[in-house]
Amino acid sequence: MSEDEAAPARGERIAKFLARAGIASRRDAEGLIAQGVVTLNGATVEGPATFVTPGDAVAVNGRAVGAPEPTRLFRYHKPDGLVTTHKDPQGRPTVFEKLPAGLPRLVSIGRLDLTSEGLLLLTNDGALARRLELPSNGWLRRYRVRVHGRVNEAALAWLARGVTVDDVKYGPIQAGLDSRQGTNSWLTVSLQEGKNREIRRVMQHLELHVTRLIRVAYGPFQLGTLPAGAVEEVNARTMREQLGVGAAPRIQRGVERTEAPPDAEPPRTTRAPRARRAGDPHRTPWGAKPHTEG
Repeated sequence: MSEDEAAPARGERIAKFLARAGIASRRDAEGLIAQGVVTLNGATVEGPATFVTPGDAVAVNGRAVGAPEPTRLFRYHKPDGLVTTHKDPQGRPTVFEKLPAGLPRLVSIGRLDLTSEGLLLLTNDGALARRLELPSNGWLRRYRVRVHGRVNEAALAWLARGVTVDDVKYGPIQAGLDSRQGTNSWLTVSLQEGKNREIRRVMQHLELHVTRLIRVAYGPFQLGTLPAGAVEEVNARTMREQLGVGAAPRIQRGVERTEAPPDAEPPRTTRAPRARRAGDPHRTPWGAKPHTEG
């Protein structure tokens, strides 16, 4: 039994409280505590082994932190050219600056780099974000990848054994060729680890240059037809089915292949996202224009 499970009477660890309140991930919350900017009932919190009980007053940088709200999860179609961070030292536009109005404070579940596009999961619960990022969950991240160069299908197949590039060891990657037009090709690539720039580095190792990278699935959650820049909330039923209540996420195994579209059109999955099917079919995502007939 973990310490958190054994200590309901003395409350919840403050880093977990801050994460569930959407202030930061649990690890980043511990960093805020180390900086001395977190207070509990007016006193500076000295370390992460501090517990919050109902009625306690928590503040970060002098601003009160409300009790964690019910966990919410959102699918977001990240466009090219945004950094997945709340604040960028280089002044580049960020995902969170470009989110539509009316959303709660959110953190990302994993990241997509500046030039990558596609599905990014967002939540108001930092503890959930940390849990869903772990490779041990067994969740596949699936991508559509456009590459320039001569594709060697045998070399792609070998990636399933894992590969080491510049002394960095990458786990098994499932990659397959979907279409080819001259020296440009579309691939479907699935992996579990998701290390920094993993697909780009591995493809470069195979003498392939990635010209477009779109994440189309993260575990059971699909990008589907969600427009670029739009956000749609995952409904409560889907969250219960896929994440459980107080349980570990379901493990998704195997790779679902989709047909590659022509190079002139942006790749998209052929299956509608489960969150949309289980919810209101007439709901309009944040950031998308309502559909009108006629």
